[in-house]
Amino acid sequence: MQILPVYILKKSPEPSETVRQIKQLSENCSLFSFTIVTVKMLLLFRRMCISLISHPRLCLSMDPVISQIRKELKNQANSQIRQSSQRFFKEEITCYGVKTATVTKIAKKYWNEVKTQPKHKIFSLCEELYKSGFLEESFIVSNWTHALSGRYEREDYVIFRCWVDTYITNWAACDSFCNHTMGDFLDKYPEYIEDLKLWTKSPNRWMRRAAAVSLIIPAKKGMFLKDIIHLADLLLPDHDDMVQKGYGWLLKEASRKHQKEIFDYVMLHRKCMPRTALRYAIELMPKELKADAMRKDG
Repeated sequence: MQILPVYILKKSPEPSETVRQIKQLSENCSLFSFTIVTVKMLLLFRRMCISLISHPRLCLSMDPVISQIRKELKNQANSQIRQSSQRFFKEEITCYGVKTATVTKIAKKYWNEVKTQPKHKIFSLCEELYKSGFLEESFIVSNWTHALSGRYEREDYVIFRCWVDTYITNWAACDSFCNHTMGDFLDKYPEYIEDLKLWTKSPNRWMRRAAAVSLIIPAKKGMFLKDIIHLADLLLPDHDDMVQKGYGWLLKEASRKHQKEIFDYVMLHRKCMPRTALRYAIELMPKELKADAMRKDG
């Protein structure tokens, strides 16, 4: 049975609310590329239609691949790992208690079974994994979507954005998805970095962190320096420590190829930059530069 994914059914708003959203999108078309607005309007229209009918069951049976994955994760679960994993997170997490290396093996094993399927079907499987709320299942999504990088299309942006906003609830799920999947997507379609900057204004802390960590891999390669600086500017006043660590990390990776530019940026803003972000940003720099950046005036 085909699983109806959240980017079609998310929240199923009342028709009047959906009409309002469509009108708002059309009025603010200048903020987005025509393609993004068109796709979003189509998705909102589908949600309006769905909200007019009842759908008591979205999926009558679980896909056998999903069943097998969950069976293996349960078999590999360790209560001590499950309990100790929580110490790395401030928020409550749900996990089986399986080592990351084991999760990666399971992801690769079942990727061999699903990789020949149409992309929309793989996305539906990813959706179902995300819905469980288990951290290990989110890692499998990250593994599979990264493996799909050669098949990315511009339209995938709407799906990826929706997943980040809907299912990402901790730094590990955020970074595992955004570092590679979003990083590869933005490498292929850099025009979407402009839309990424809008994420910095989201009320969702994980969207704001994602705005920074989605460029971690390109930053390591020396790419997109101007955009990285702009993102840091936008996130500079953010009081959330997870966001501060995210853009501090981004600046650190950018410093690998652009040490002088990042150091100058830190020195320019060190009086207002949170110490958390500052420490991350200068981590790779020589001791004397670190000392200058950390020096307290007066």
